[in-house]
Amino acid sequence: MNGKVWLIGAGPGDHGLLTLRGKDVLEQAEVVVYDALVGQGILCMMPDNAERISVGKRSGDHTLPQDEINALLLTKAMQGKRVVRLKGGDPFLFGRGGEELELLIEHDIPYEIVPGVTSAFAVPAYNGIPVTHRDICSSVHIITGHRKKGRVLSLDFKALCAMHGTLVFLMGIAALPDICGGLLDAGMDPKTPAAVLERGTTAAQKRVIGTVGSLTSLCTKQKVQTPAIIVVGDVCALSERFAWYEKLPLFGVKAVVTRPKERSSALSSMLRQKGAEVIELPAIDTKPLVGNTRLDDAITSLLKKKYDWLVFTSPAGVKTFFSRLMQTGDCRMLNGVQIAVIGQGTQKELMNYGLKADFIPSVYDGQTLGRELAEKTQAGARMLIPRAAAGNQELVEELRRVENVTIDDIPIYETRYKEMGILDLKTLLESGDMIFTMFTSASTVKGFARIAAGLDMTRVKAVCIGKQTQAEAARFGMNTWTAERATLEALTECLQNAAYELRNKEREAMV
Repeated sequence: MNGKVWLIGAGPGDHGLLTLRGKDVLEQAEVVVYDALVGQGILCMMPDNAERISVGKRSGDHTLPQDEINALLLTKAMQGKRVVRLKGGDPFLFGRGGEELELLIEHDIPYEIVPGVTSAFAVPAYNGIPVTHRDICSSVHIITGHRKKGRVLSLDFKALCAMHGTLVFLMGIAALPDICGGLLDAGMDPKTPAAVLERGTTAAQKRVIGTVGSLTSLCTKQKVQTPAIIVVGDVCALSERFAWYEKLPLFGVKAVVTRPKERSSALSSMLRQKGAEVIELPAIDTKPLVGNTRLDDAITSLLKKKYDWLVFTSPAGVKTFFSRLMQTGDCRMLNGVQIAVIGQGTQKELMNYGLKADFIPSVYDGQTLGRELAEKTQAGARMLIPRAAAGNQELVEELRRVENVTIDDIPIYETRYKEMGILDLKTLLESGDMIFTMFTSASTVKGFARIAAGLDMTRVKAVCIGKQTQAEAARFGMNTWTAERATLEALTECLQNAAYELRNKEREAMV
């Protein structure tokens, strides 16, 4: 039985510009065939168990010729696979999507098209350039600026000038002198505003604003690189007035989020709202321990009121514990048992089960939790601590200060280190100065270090949620910044301060 192929437009780079339909299909893919211009954040959304095949197409450098890409899609579909062809921008706008369908149609392979947000509109918008404006122009025209190697660019420049609309050239940076020269030769005013927009919608976004007469020399001086688009028209003059993206506090910052995939969304959302480009690269995941008779016995004892305190040290511990509890009863059976949690993140997970903690320490770490909980606990107290197999012992040591205390410290899940993902970490972390790695636990630091084996750790800018996490990052030689409080909000603020600090150093170095 044949499979099916989906041609998905991934947009111009920003993770948020992938459509909901595209995201749903991508997450169910068994094979993903992707281009070089697909955003890094979107690449990280591929299923871990999917076969991932790069056919990286950039100007003058094709990993796989187009006819071989077509054949690859056919082969994988005929194996009964759910195949996603992931393309930058929109698959039907200079994306050769139509060519990739021809062979599928010949062999009766079912397919769907998932349109994407085109860079022709999104990139100008992220740079404050409306491609149409009622008071300036009423039409927009998208033109391919690609020329085959050794050939002259063949465009009807007189017709383009006669349209009096905004001109957007895609894939045209190599031909920029020919494009500007052709427009000038066709009679366009040399003072017509024009722009080159490099790597739009990403942390590396950059724009060069000039005129048709000056744009080529300006881009040469500023060493513009691909991917970039060219916009010609009076609307380009609005860019400084309408610019918004670079005004966000974390614009230009790329943040690598290392916490488990199921826990990453809240932090990623906070960072993206402030303008950061987020790469979700989980360094660890958690897995419940199977055949855990100690946990089952503890739950039985808990329901018989044999514990005074139930202590949670992580959201994963809460989720794993209640998943098991629900197989026996429900939260009403905890009546009379007091609950302590290590911090706000664990508290939020607990509230998903309709419960609120009786105690949260002033500082969100195991030692403080143990010390402060011990101070308010009566002699002879009985405590259940369901947590990670490699739990920090400072918590238990502090609780043992309570006279005649009984502590059942039970491992209920294990923390596993992830394997290397789709991205090349060395290339990623060395691709710019404003790249920070976010750590929410010592375990995420250790997992990251395993994934990044061989990387010069002194190049890693580590933003850490607490002192224990910072100490682990420092042990590997990373440059560290530590949040004032162990919350995601404080961690986001810490990143903002770190970026501000580095930017100031860069300015001082230039003076």
